[in-house]
Amino acid sequence: MHIGAVADDFTGATDLATTLTTRGFSAAVVIEDRPVDPVLLEGLDAVVVALKTRTAPVAQAVAESEAAIDRLLGWGAERLYVKYCSTFDSTDEGNIGPVLDAAAARLGVDRTVVVPAFPANGRTVEGGLLFVNGQLLEQSPMRQHPLTPMTRSRLAELLTPQTRAALSEIPLATVRSGVEALRAAIAAAPAGYLVVDAVDDDDLRTIAAASADLRLLSGGAGLAIGLTPASSGRADAFPRFAGRRLVVCGSASAATRGQVADAREQGHPLRKVDVASALADPAAEVAALAAWVRGLDADAVPVVYSVGELADVTADGGASAEAVELVLSTLVATLAGEVDRVIVAGGETSGAVVKALGVDLLRIGPQLAPGVCWSAAVAEGGRELAIVLKSGNFGAVDLFSSAWEQLP
Repeated sequence: MHIGAVADDFTGATDLATTLTTRGFSAAVVIEDRPVDPVLLEGLDAVVVALKTRTAPVAQAVAESEAAIDRLLGWGAERLYVKYCSTFDSTDEGNIGPVLDAAAARLGVDRTVVVPAFPANGRTVEGGLLFVNGQLLEQSPMRQHPLTPMTRSRLAELLTPQTRAALSEIPLATVRSGVEALRAAIAAAPAGYLVVDAVDDDDLRTIAAASADLRLLSGGAGLAIGLTPASSGRADAFPRFAGRRLVVCGSASAATRGQVADAREQGHPLRKVDVASALADPAAEVAALAAWVRGLDADAVPVVYSVGELADVTADGGASAEAVELVLSTLVATLAGEVDRVIVAGGETSGAVVKALGVDLLRIGPQLAPGVCWSAAVAEGGRELAIVLKSGNFGAVDLFSSAWEQLP
């Protein structure tokens, strides 16, 4: 296994895995600490362990990441990749810095690159500053994120309260000077974490080549654009599915709200989660939603969502968000015997859905957009389904209508 990766949420895991597959890697996603038959991993170039640690308490995030690293090393991973969100979602406590510290200590290495840039999805780094679709991170919609509001744009400033490691910045001019110049800059920098500028895919390829001798990598999925597998790996045929379809959205992001609005314009049946009911009696809300889905035509694409506009976001310390996650994940698990093609929007919601289904492994399938793909999974009880775990910020506006066309 060439690459073993730890991702801090489930959409991030499939984000990285699908980027690796576009580079020719054979890859799969393992869910948290669920047992996996090693035979299923034989011949794979890369395995990504999906955790739900982005907003977990620091100690929990570190412990779960260390356990995942040990599993990956036990499976023979040659290099480790700490994958975090391309918008660097974190708080002053973590969890990016503490997890990087743990990974570096586990491997006994003294430096790694920090590369959240993913130009295909509008994330670039220049002058050490993170931009989202041309806006500074602190001026982007991420400033209003309910769990990790991003109010600064300089990556070194974001990491400073999270780690004791030294932080350095490598400018775009050095990257553009070529692989050898960048490799020399990485080697000459003080031990610690090196924030490297990147504004296009060629920059990412240069960074990947220049850091080829580093056993530890860190970044968003974009850095994988420059990685190359050691062999051709293996290719598995993606199964066919023919049951009902379903879209569930727990994300409040602008991209997902736009996708919900487009689904409405396309005539898909939509139903908003009743948050008050979800808080008071989640089982009753799940039952009502399941009955609604079952009452639709079998070929319909129902969309169940929680946020249509920012005014729908409730500032209650996360209680509403947790209730929505519970309802949406339980809904998918309840319908899993009837629905076998599902799109899930939102990192936290995706994690909740996969855990509710009891999935232990995701096989990566057709790509839908940079960082978005279909995966094949087997839920508890042997129920097979195709599932998209989508970051709230990713995907074309018509994703809820067009994604189904990419399935065999």
